[in-house]
Amino acid sequence: MNVNLTINKKQYSLDLKGHETLLEVLRDRLSLTGTKTACQETECGTCTVIINGKAVLSCITLAVNVQGDDITTIEGLADGDVLHPVQQAFVDCGSVQCGFCIPGMIMSSVALLEKNPEPTQEQIEYALDGNICRCAGYPKIFEAVREAGKKMKNKNGPDR
Repeated sequence: MNVNLTINKKQYSLDLKGHETLLEVLRDRLSLTGTKTACQETECGTCTVIINGKAVLSCITLAVNVQGDDITTIEGLADGDVLHPVQQAFVDCGSVQCGFCIPGMIMSSVALLEKNPEPTQEQIEYALDGNICRCAGYPKIFEAVREAGKKMKNKNGPDR
């Protein structure tokens, strides 16, 4: 079936099978490999993307079901050579160890901070609960989320 998807503000018209997941489409058909494949059972969060402002696991999302939705992958965050504030904070805070979980962590963090740039530690932990870091780099990841929130709040002004 022909499906029209909006990914990173770009339109794609694809002939898909009804059972293809968004993860498969992103990686195999569009070569957007920043979204990682790991457990494929909703346990690790490496496949997290943002759909209509919400963090979503692409490994269990059928591509045909997100037609007409606004889909953002890790590749869609930066503005040219300028990293998104969350990406920059992960670099600045040394939050990347092996790097495998980082795209999913960043996407979940962006979804949180877009709604709430001043989350509590509990809110950060809740937002990242579905993302596993096997290197156990959580303290630096949490620090990066807090720092990015400050940058995003300042960028959007005091009334945000």
